[in-house]
Amino acid sequence: MLKKSLAALALGSALLAGNAMAADYVIDKEGQHAFVNFKISHLGYSWLYGTFKDFDGTFSFDEKSPEASKISVSLKTASVDTNHAERDKHIRSADFLNVDKNPTATFESTAVKSTGEGTADVTGNLTLNGVTKPVVIKAKLLGEGSDPWGGHRAGFEGTTMLKLKDFDIEKDLGPASQEVELIISFEGVRK
Repeated sequence: MLKKSLAALALGSALLAGNAMAADYVIDKEGQHAFVNFKISHLGYSWLYGTFKDFDGTFSFDEKSPEASKISVSLKTASVDTNHAERDKHIRSADFLNVDKNPTATFESTAVKSTGEGTADVTGNLTLNGVTKPVVIKAKLLGEGSDPWGGHRAGFEGTTMLKLKDFDIEKDLGPASQEVELIISFEGVRK
């Protein structure tokens, strides 16, 4: 009897320990709680803002062990939108994103390093315009908890700077426009 009780206790402990591991989430694109935005200087006089409207992603997260977190995002480059049809057409061309040849951009994390309370550096491989380069996203946990519909959510924001030439974007936009800031904000719904 004691052996059966110990075995049941061990099994229960193993199950509870498994629940303490990172949870898997789906980025809530459908509810419009996720954004992949960017900004770049326009000739040094103002900022040009844009977004990608078609993307998907998943992540694993455990606030007690952020180093075990992972994220994967895939976006359709043709979904770029800067609120100007002719500019968007040019950005989709071979001068910039070359969407006919490279219709998808991806990010796959390779490491997460905690940098403070609710902040981390997320290192990963970004594939854009057919080029894969390591990037570091400065990430911040915005919140985690139950939602009004019986689900569980976690929200993050992150930023990184990308040099256009690193991704074979050779169009010269002038000295003030050599880098673009990528701004990501999303909620995920636990699976």
